[in-house]
Amino acid sequence: MALPLFQPQQDPGPDFTSLLATKGALGLSENAATLAPHGTTVLAIRYADGVIMAGDRRATAGHSIEHRAMEKVFPADRYSAVAISGSAGMAIDMVKLFQVQLEHYEKVEGVTLSLEGKANQLAQMVRTHLPMAMQGFIVIPLFCGFDLASGLGRIFTYDATGGHYEEGDFQATGSGGRDARNTIKLGYREQLGLDDAVELAVLALYEAADADSATGGPDLVRGIYPIVASVSAEGYRQIDEAVVAQRFEEAIERRRQSGGLAGGTLR
Repeated sequence: MALPLFQPQQDPGPDFTSLLATKGALGLSENAATLAPHGTTVLAIRYADGVIMAGDRRATAGHSIEHRAMEKVFPADRYSAVAISGSAGMAIDMVKLFQVQLEHYEKVEGVTLSLEGKANQLAQMVRTHLPMAMQGFIVIPLFCGFDLASGLGRIFTYDATGGHYEEGDFQATGSGGRDARNTIKLGYREQLGLDDAVELAVLALYEAADADSATGGPDLVRGIYPIVASVSAEGYRQIDEAVVAQRFEEAIERRRQSGGLAGGTLR
C-alpha cells in the first residue's frame, strides 16, 4: 500500500487520528464516539474478607445524560467481578464474552481459571479492542476477585492497550475516578469491615458525583442508587439496595451537618 501524498497546503499535521479520518480510514463519523453512551465512575476497595466493587448508574453521551440506571458492576464468575467504564455498549459486550469464556474454560478443563489467568484473559480482550479505542471507543474495565489459594481479595486495573496492574488496597477509574480515589484514601484503613467498606464506597461515589458532572449521584426521586457488590470466600453477592440507600442518606445527612464540606470520616 502506497503512502498518501499531500500538497503543501494540505499538511495533515501531527495528529495521526485526524490523518486517518481525512483519508476515510476510520470508517466512522467524526463525532460518533462522542455520541455513543459512556459509563463513568467505578471503584474497588479491599476489606478484611474480600473486595467491595461499586459503580454509579449514569451513562452520558457528550453533555447529555443518556441513561440514569445503567449497570456497571457484573459477576465474572462465582469468585470474581468486573466493572466497566468507557464506551458502554462495547464494554457490556466485552463483559458478556468474558463471562462466557470463563464458563467455557471451567466446563472444558473441569477447574476454574486462576485469578491471575482471569486477569490475563481480560487484558487480552482489552488489547484486541485497541483499534476501536484509537477511534475513541475506549473500554477500561476494573477487575477484582477472591483468590482461593491465598485467601485474599485482589484488584486489577487496566489501560487502553491491555496493560494490567495489580493494585494494593483500592482503585477507582472513569471520569470521577480521581475524586473517588481521594475520598477513599482519606477514609481507608487496614482490615475494614464489610459495613465500613460499603459506606466508604458509597461516600466515594457521592463525592465523585459532587465534583464530576458525568458521575451520577443518588437519585432520591426515582430511587436509583449505585450497584455495590462484595466478592469473598462465599462468592459474589450484590449488596441490598435498601442498605446502599441508607448509607447514602447517612452520607447526605453528614454533609448537611458539616455545612456542605466533604465528610470522609467513617463511624
